[in-house]
Amino acid sequence: MNLTKSKQRIADHGEVFTPSWMVEAMLDLVKHETERIDSRFLEPACGSGNFIVAILRRKFAAVELKYASSDFERRHYALLGLMCVYGVELLPDNVHECRANALDVFAEYVGGDETEILCRAASYVLSQNIVHGDALTMRTLPGQPITFAEWGYLGKGKFMRRDFRFDVLTGSSAFSAEGSLFAHLGKHEIFTPTRTYAPMTIVELAAQAAAAEVTL
Repeated sequence: MNLTKSKQRIADHGEVFTPSWMVEAMLDLVKHETERIDSRFLEPACGSGNFIVAILRRKFAAVELKYASSDFERRHYALLGLMCVYGVELLPDNVHECRANALDVFAEYVGGDETEILCRAASYVLSQNIVHGDALTMRTLPGQPITFAEWGYLGKGKFMRRDFRFDVLTGSSAFSAEGSLFAHLGKHEIFTPTRTYAPMTIVELAAQAAAAEVTL
């Protein structure tokens, strides 16, 4: 694998990609979390998705171990695994590559007759979870605050979504620090979603992807 795209990109952005052996070694340090379907990972400079793809492969392996006997549950929990992986990337071509690489791994795993609609739903999720922005300023490239979707699986084919601002989420450690002004508060009193959505099915998520394409 080529670890760079150009010398100019290295000079301008310090862009060097992490080799796969190092990715796996680093993930092994938190192995128990990478094998939890609903554990959440954020890669603040995700590039073309080396870490995200590796995390997804581990999550899908966990899905297979637990839900191989039910194709319905296997596919829904595979989508949940995808929903729990996030990235921020400064360069637009990397954003597109990261989303495409993650979608390829998802499609390869789910397979079967419903792959197309599942992939449309997954594509929508990735459009929300892999953000074109700057993790240091916590803003998108147009300059808006980065917002992440918190997804959850409610069972029976329904997913929930709540949106939170990245800059607010990163205040968690400061708020919960012993002796701080807000230490006595519960997280529900500090973190209020900017938006809460009605539960959605895979079909409804796929429809969101189609609607987003129309508005482009």
